[in-house]
Amino acid sequence: MVQESVISARNVHMSFPDGTGGHIRAVDGVDLEVARGEVLALLGPNGAGKTTLLDILLGLTTARSGDVSVGGQPPRAAVQTGRLSALLQTGGLLPDLTAAETVRMIAALHAAPADVDEVIDIAGVRPFASRQVGKCSGGQQQRLRFALALLPRPEIIVLDEPTAGMDVSARHEFWDRMRAQADEGITVIFATHYLEEAEQFARRTVLMNSGRVLADGPTDEVRARAGAAYVTVTWDPAADELEQLPFVIRTTREGARITFRTERPDELARHLLTSTDAHGLTVRPASLEEAFRLLTEESTDTGAPERPATAAPEEVSA
Repeated sequence: MVQESVISARNVHMSFPDGTGGHIRAVDGVDLEVARGEVLALLGPNGAGKTTLLDILLGLTTARSGDVSVGGQPPRAAVQTGRLSALLQTGGLLPDLTAAETVRMIAALHAAPADVDEVIDIAGVRPFASRQVGKCSGGQQQRLRFALALLPRPEIIVLDEPTAGMDVSARHEFWDRMRAQADEGITVIFATHYLEEAEQFARRTVLMNSGRVLADGPTDEVRARAGAAYVTVTWDPAADELEQLPFVIRTTREGARITFRTERPDELARHLLTSTDAHGLTVRPASLEEAFRLLTEESTDTGAPERPATAAPEEVSA
């Protein structure tokens, strides 16, 4: 069954003057379809084009070319009608109001807002509802912004570094609450620099660099798309044994344990177990952080298109 697409971006381009008469391509031919209820992480290094793409989706910036629609509407119209809402890192809060007063004030600006008490509870604002915003921690202010984003009863929420300023426990609590919204059918798109956050909470990951999409798919598949896995063994080989070892891209050593990066983990593991005295073997796929680094380096060095997805090996032991 084909899921309904609530965001559609086709061949989107955006560039800015570089101050020398040329232009910087911030978004370079991006295609993106997002289905209802998806939790999508947008990853990439500084300058990858993530923020510009989010600005285009929010109607804050107009693409120079390409087509963008949100719920069948232009982005700005989707924001104005409350179908699309955003949780940004800064701005929009008055320090002298309490958290509850802030929610009530913003609710009054909407024609048919969600119940104030309900969004205060959903966003986890209740414990500090009577506290002045200026005395709230960064994480508490982010939860307050989450409550404000829920007021127009949005179909889509866009978040830019939503857990900045939160500790690990608060991040987990935030994402439990956000996932509950996704389970209710709200689409969630977030940019983050916490790779482990994307790995744990995103069902889909889009990796960008230099304005282009390098990888897009279920987070596990994006992790495997780097085409690398890691085989670790306990072994004390002679130098020539290491040099002659097949299928190895890179070798690192820590005491008696040796780790090999390889694109052919099954063959390498078989060779180590049958042709050497290596033991204590484990195989694991690249982490999302490793895939992120490898794919970004590859695109920067070669400009090559993304390689096809490959199945990630399960960790095995022998």
